[in-house]
Amino acid sequence: MTSNDITHVSSTQSISTANTGSMNAPECYGCHNVINGQYLLKALDHLWHDDCLKCVCCDCRLIEVGSTLFTKADLILCKRDYLRMFGATGLCAACNKQIPAFEMIMRARGNVYHLECFKCEACSYRFCVGDRFYLYDNKILCECDYEERMVLANANQMTSLDHIKGQTQELVEVCDGSSGYANGDSPFETNRTNTRNKLYNNKQFCQTNVSAN
Repeated sequence: MTSNDITHVSSTQSISTANTGSMNAPECYGCHNVINGQYLLKALDHLWHDDCLKCVCCDCRLIEVGSTLFTKADLILCKRDYLRMFGATGLCAACNKQIPAFEMIMRARGNVYHLECFKCEACSYRFCVGDRFYLYDNKILCECDYEERMVLANANQMTSLDHIKGQTQELVEVCDGSSGYANGDSPFETNRTNTRNKLYNNKQFCQTNVSAN
């Protein structure tokens, strides 16, 4: 594990400029200008203007969203964006390894994945844009393998496949994440000929570029 893979959780503290312990006006670590106001922020062992300590993703002022901030590599993040990009643990839900900062990821509900780990657990199929998949028992399955698993599990109940599918978790679609790539290139394979390659309108879980502003 490198230092860029380590997540640090820090707190922000609003203090009076009179309590900085310096005879000179304090300097903001973000903009390097003098802090002339009555109050300033202390975070990450540095002093900041309120407007300079922001989340690199959503640009929110961190003092306005709580007293906790997250840092990973050179990223300063609010809690919401950290969880969105790295999940609650900062680990890939498939391989249980660290997700480095500035890496393209895939998300499904509360889980995050390396691109190479986002595949069907049964057949290792790498999804194309527009493919649909199931998050079943916290495992990613393609439509065919999911249906086969459900048919086998319900074979003795004489239950139709449509009825089984009607009682399963919500079906989701792999979205086009090409905006994070030069010339619109997508990281997904494009050669797909069987019935799994279909387009649907449910676009809840999309690829995320963690370095995006």
